[in-house]
Amino acid sequence: MVTAAGTAKDADDDGHATGAEAAREAVREDGRAPGGRPPGGGPLPRPLLRAAVELYLDLHAHPELSGHEHRTADRLAARLAEHGCTVTRSVGGGHGLVGVLRNGPGPTVLLRTELDALPVTEATGLPYASTTPGVMHACGHDLHIAAVAGAVAHLAATRDSWRGTVLVVGQPEEETLRGARSLLTEGRLYERFGVPDAVLAQHAAPLPAGTLAHVPAGGPPLMAGSLAVEAVLHGRGGHAATPHLNVDPVLMAAATVLRLRTVVAEATAPAEQAVLTVGSVRAGERGNITPDHAELSLTVRAFTEEALDRLAAAAERVVRAEAAASGAPRTPEFTVTARSPALRPDPALTARVRRAHEALLGPGRVLDLAGSAATEDFPHFASDRQSGDAGPGGSAGAVPVAYWMLGTTGAGPWRTARAGGTPVPPNHAPGFAPDVRAALPVGIGALAAAARQVLDPGPAGSPEAAS
Repeated sequence: MVTAAGTAKDADDDGHATGAEAAREAVREDGRAPGGRPPGGGPLPRPLLRAAVELYLDLHAHPELSGHEHRTADRLAARLAEHGCTVTRSVGGGHGLVGVLRNGPGPTVLLRTELDALPVTEATGLPYASTTPGVMHACGHDLHIAAVAGAVAHLAATRDSWRGTVLVVGQPEEETLRGARSLLTEGRLYERFGVPDAVLAQHAAPLPAGTLAHVPAGGPPLMAGSLAVEAVLHGRGGHAATPHLNVDPVLMAAATVLRLRTVVAEATAPAEQAVLTVGSVRAGERGNITPDHAELSLTVRAFTEEALDRLAAAAERVVRAEAAASGAPRTPEFTVTARSPALRPDPALTARVRRAHEALLGPGRVLDLAGSAATEDFPHFASDRQSGDAGPGGSAGAVPVAYWMLGTTGAGPWRTARAGGTPVPPNHAPGFAPDVRAALPVGIGALAAAARQVLDPGPAGSPEAAS
C-alpha cells in the first residue's frame, strides 16, 4: 500500500503514487484512465481530472462523520456551482444539498453521492491520510464525491451533446441509513426538484481498479435490506465490592451479545442469507464501579422484508429475555433507528447502463457481481411517486434506479492477494486505500456515460434554455 516514504515524484511497483503531489500528477497527459480506453469515448480534459484529484485528496484528508458533513457539503456545493449548477443547501434539515444543471427540455437524471465518513482510525500511511483523529473515509465516499463532481464538469462542458436536466444529490448520513429518507420526506426532494426519470449511483469496492461490476439481469438483489437497532439494558449500579447488591448490566450485555449470535441460525432456514452484527457495546467508566446501564448497537441484514421483521422480533425477544433472567429493574429499550429495503436495480435501466459501460471500457472490464450482505439506503430513491414508500425496482410508480460497483484495488495488491498474500483491505477497514489514479477517471466516465443513457442526445437549443 501507499506509504509516505517515497518522494513526490515516485511511484511504487504496485502502481500507487507515493505522495500527494504524485497523486495529482497521476492522470496521464492525454486524460485517459491508466490501462484503459478514454472515458466517455474521448480523453477527459487534464484540468478536469486534476480538479477531481485535488477534490479527492482534500476530502480524504478532512473526513466528517454522519450529521457533521458541513465542510464536505461546502466543497461539493462550490464545485457544482462552478460548473453551472443552481445549488440548494440544507435539504432535509441536515447537510443535504441538491445541484440542478438544466440544459433545455428533456429527461431528468439524478446522480447521488454520499458525504459522510466513518469512525475509523486510518492506518494507510498515505501522505494525504485523514487529519481528523478517529475519522476516516473508509468507505470511498470521498471518491464518489470527486467522481460526481468530475462527471458534472464533463457534462457541463459538453452541453451540445445532450438535452435535459441533471440533478446532483449530496446525501448526508448514509452510514446511519437515515440520510436518504430525510432528503425524500423532510426535504421533499421529488416534490421540490421534480421526479427524475432515473437515479444513478456507484460505490467503491475492493475489485480491480479500472473495472466496473453490475448484478446480472434476473439475479439476486445487489445488496441486502437492513435495519439498525439501539438497545439499552438497565441494571442497578453500585460498588464493585458489593456485587450482591447490584444488577450488573455489563454481564447482562455480555450474555445478550452471545445469545444474539445464535439468532440467525435459529430464526432462518439454512439456505436463507442473513447477518446479525453487534457492532458496539458501551457500559461504565471505571473498573471499580458497576454501571447502571449498558448500550448495544446492532444491525440486521437480510434479503426480504419478512426476514428482517422475523430477525428483529427474535433479537428483541433475546434482549428482553436476558434482561429478565438477570433481574433487571427496568424493561430494556429496543429501538429500530433506521431501515432500508434490499437494493434491486431496475433491470431495463441497468441493461442500458451496462452497455454504455462496456462501450466505455470494453466488455472484459465490466464484471458480473453476486449479491452482497452489504447494505445502503439508496433503495429509498426508488420511492413510489405518490406515496413515498420504497417499491421494488421496475414496479408501477417506482423511479428506476441503477447502481454499480467501482473497482478500487491497484494491480499490485490485487495480484498479491490472489496469490495468497496479504488480503485486500475491504471497505470500513483502517487500511482501505483506493488506487485513485485508476479508479477516479473510470468513475467519472462511468457516471457521465450512464447519465447520457437517460438524457436526450443532440443540441440543447438556445442559450436561454440552458440557463
